[in-house]
Amino acid sequence: PPAKFLLPEVTVLDYGKKCVVIDLDETLVHSSFKPISNADFIVPVEIDGTIHQVYVLKRPHVDEFLQRMGQLFECVLFTASLAKYADPVADLLDRWGVFRARLFRESCVFHRGNYVKDLSRLGRELSKVIIVDNSPASYIFHPENAVPVQSWFDDMTDTELLDLIPFFEGLSREDDVYSVLHRLCSR
Repeated sequence: PPAKFLLPEVTVLDYGKKCVVIDLDETLVHSSFKPISNADFIVPVEIDGTIHQVYVLKRPHVDEFLQRMGQLFECVLFTASLAKYADPVADLLDRWGVFRARLFRESCVFHRGNYVKDLSRLGRELSKVIIVDNSPASYIFHPENAVPVQSWFDDMTDTELLDLIPFFEGLSREDDVYSVLHRLCSR
C-alpha cells in the first residue's frame, strides 16, 4: 500500500485553516559551525561521534511572524535538514508551539540532486496549502503554492518576514490560495 500522509489529521483547533509549510534555514534562521558573536542560540549537534556547536541567528521579526502565522494557519515546519539539528533549533525558536508538526530530510523527495518538499504527500487539500521557502528547488513540484522569500544570512535590517504578515492576513481569508499565488508565480 502507498505510504500514508506525512501529517496527522487536522486538529479541531486548526479545522478550516489553511496549511502553511515553513522552511527553517535561510528562511527563519541562519546557522553556522563558525562562531557568530551575536548568535541567538548555540545548539550542540553530534556528527560522527563528535559534538559540534552550531551557532544560530534568528531572522529579524521571526517572533512576530511565527506568532501571527500560528493564529491564522495550521503551521508545519518542513526542512531538508536533519532532525538532530533542526529539532533543537525549532524547540528554541518556537516558544509558542506554533508548529503543529515538524518534517525533516527523510520526508523530502530526492530529485535531481535536491531535496524537494512534495506538498501532495502532506494529506492536505493543495488549494489550501502554502509553502514559504527561500529555495525554489524545494517547491519545484508545486511552484503555484509558493511564497518565495529571499535567502537570509545576517542582515539585521531585513524586514521581509514583517512585510509578509499583511499579505498572509489577506491570504488566510481567500477560499483558494491559487487565485492569489499564481500571480506571484508568474511574475
